[in-house]
Amino acid sequence: MSPHEGKIIDVHAHVTPQRFQRAIEQGGDWHGLDGSFGELDNERNLWGPEQRIEEMDKLGVDVQVVSPTDCYYAYDRDPQNTLEIAADANEEMAEMARDYPDRFMGIGTLPMQSTELACKEMERAMGELGLVGFMIDDHVNNLTYDDPVFDEFWSTANELEAFFLIHQFQPTLVTSRTDKYFLLNSIGNLVDRTVTFGTLVYGGVIDRYPKLKICFAHAGGYIPYAIDRIDRGWEMWPDERGLTTRKPSSYLDRFWYDTVTFTDRNLRFMLDVLGSENVVFGTDYPAPMRLFDPLEQLGTDVITDDEREDLLRNTAQRIFG
Repeated sequence: MSPHEGKIIDVHAHVTPQRFQRAIEQGGDWHGLDGSFGELDNERNLWGPEQRIEEMDKLGVDVQVVSPTDCYYAYDRDPQNTLEIAADANEEMAEMARDYPDRFMGIGTLPMQSTELACKEMERAMGELGLVGFMIDDHVNNLTYDDPVFDEFWSTANELEAFFLIHQFQPTLVTSRTDKYFLLNSIGNLVDRTVTFGTLVYGGVIDRYPKLKICFAHAGGYIPYAIDRIDRGWEMWPDERGLTTRKPSSYLDRFWYDTVTFTDRNLRFMLDVLGSENVVFGTDYPAPMRLFDPLEQLGTDVITDDEREDLLRNTAQRIFG
């Protein structure tokens, strides 16, 4: 029996590596990253595993799938430098999962600006370290994942059956329009997620690599709300169908989506569009915009008991076995 079978698994939870924190506390940097990284103003980012587990117990969360905070993507740096950051961060995620096997599963980060290095670290992290997947941005220095430069990457990911949590960093598409009001995140990450869905589908990535396991953070962004218009565009402009073999909405169940919604209204809508078998429990812990009492949110009477079991346990079990 898996140590996680039947347990409530949070697929969307971040870590500011303790290795990074120790380097900063000693007055240095961490592979060139200084104290402006890591969101150190959030006290929960400073906590070690034991204190994190105490709060998990209070929240009713059995297992967190932990990922390095998005600022450690570092796609804009020299690829070798980014590899150093990723390798060290990945080793800490693996260490957490190894030291607390019934409480943590680890997903890592990759030097996505170098397909060669990303593939090598993906193989090492899933083989030697035992990670189950990776968190990646919606783009790599503005390059979307339908670009042929990523073919080797997706082929390797498909072979390994790696899990990917797609999660934005800065800049998002909104950043070029405005840097005010936190819209680069509160709107931008939802826009970026929708573009990522479109490019993966229209670019044929999902058709070519059937074993890919991709979860869109933040409830899939605007995907559930935009899909009817995306379908209409597909119907009306046949020359713009890219490499799709069928309507975009028929690809919705090739992905998973987390529960980081903030109202019963949106939770019900996304379940109606996506189906509970494609939705996993996620909290965005410990970010300021996390779900503060996530199990209470799922205690709502707008979802059925069977749907709740899918969100809390069944869907994640199908992903991770």
